Amino acid sequence: MAAKFVIVSTTIDSTEKAGWLGRAMVEMRLAACVHMMPIASVYRWKGEIKTAEEYRILAKTRADLADSLVEFIKENHTHEVPEIVVTPILSGHKSYLHWLTEETGQNPATD
Repeated sequence: MAAKFVIVSTTIDSTEKAGWLGRAMVEMRLAACVHMMPIASVYRWKGEIKTAEEYRILAKTRADLADSLVEFIKENHTHEVPEIVVTPILSGHKSYLHWLTEETGQNPATD
């Protein structure tokens, strides 16, 4: 079963950048809703173990918009290699998914 909806996630290093990215995604109708939350990360980068305070961004959208959303993130991200992960939503509350479809620019009655 192919997913009709996905969550696109990324991390970024400041609340201001997270807020700008999240708002732009919704304004452009690339996502219906974006959650932004502070997190602590531990990772290996160029041979060294690093720790950082970051902001996780979770953008809910239609699967057919995932590639456009990924490109938008890549073009507007400040990291050399940004984390961008697309996770399928296999099921969900029907009214919520209907709303998600409407807010990303499609009429669900015609899908």
